[in-house]
Amino acid sequence: MLDFIYYPVSFILWCWHKVFGFVLGESNAISWILAIIFLTFTVRGIMFKPFVNQVRSMKKMQDFAPEMKKIQKKYANDRQRQAMEMQKLQKEHGVNPLGSCLPMLLQIPVFIGLNHVLRMFTINPYGGPKTENYFFTQAGVDSYVHAKIFGVTLGDAIYTGVGMVSGGNTVAGFHWGVAPVAIPLMIVASIATHLTARHSVQRQNPESATPQTAMMNKLTMYIFPLGVLVFGALFPVGLLFYWLANNGWTLMQQRLVYTRIDKEEEARKEAEKEKRANLGPKPGQKPTAPRPGQKPVQQKKNKPSAGGQVKKAGSPHGFAQTGSAQTGSATAAAKDTTNAAAEPSTNGSKENGAETPGLISDSTKKSGRKRR
Repeated sequence: MLDFIYYPVSFILWCWHKVFGFVLGESNAISWILAIIFLTFTVRGIMFKPFVNQVRSMKKMQDFAPEMKKIQKKYANDRQRQAMEMQKLQKEHGVNPLGSCLPMLLQIPVFIGLNHVLRMFTINPYGGPKTENYFFTQAGVDSYVHAKIFGVTLGDAIYTGVGMVSGGNTVAGFHWGVAPVAIPLMIVASIATHLTARHSVQRQNPESATPQTAMMNKLTMYIFPLGVLVFGALFPVGLLFYWLANNGWTLMQQRLVYTRIDKEEEARKEAEKEKRANLGPKPGQKPTAPRPGQKPVQQKKNKPSAGGQVKKAGSPHGFAQTGSAQTGSATAAAKDTTNAAAEPSTNGSKENGAETPGLISDSTKKSGRKRR
């Protein structure tokens, strides 16, 4: 029924097993472990872009979380109107709530498909010996069944008997010989799950916290890692390697994407800060705002006219004055004043006295009276 999942998963696993089997040997357990790990990396690499969109969507939702709280408070008694306003707000900010769940939802089919493919290496639902397993032929099936790590095959689990998650060992019950290999993998996978969830929770905005988000944070940080530690006993060893590789990839991917988004956010804030600084007044400068209805006054510059004269702006008659003319007139006036002070005070000079009779200076009259 789920062959559309099983065949792609088995094909990717078959490709990587061929690659590592060519180097290390097809029956080597390391070849199968690396094939499972790189199957995980391939699927997560395909989902890298949706993961980045998920992080950006969550960041946007945290930014307008206060507006969402206002809508929830305003329409607390009208659920239908509240949902409509929420959708409107998400559309305005370009946020798709389903986008944040897509990477997690895509991992579930891969987990189910890989578990089924690994189980079907040793289980034949039609009875008889196993001859093929989707893309794997008889040789591939025999290679997987006989591949052992520390004396444990990849299809073995600590406890078998649960049909959906049982490993290759068909005998129901506990198999403690698998514990030395499975338990360390379970512990490391549980710690990686906790660190991944913790890193994601630390990125959340405290203002957007709600009772529902607080409950989900506790589930992802504590309950899920505990579930891996407990229910990991039901998973075959090969599936535990998948779980460990998946959580290790998620942790490194989160650090890479979050660091990149933080740098983009810092660059955006710096650009906005620089833009505000350019629009605002310079330090020490008082902003001068025009009065309401007042037109801006443009000052006229003094333009030189013909002959090098500078015409003063605002003069109704347009009198031309030059700096040199003003200096020359001032010098001539100073010379006249100096000459007038130095020469004798006479109304008639030789020319005036001789040429024009009857014009005698006052000093001559005074001197003539005294002689008489």
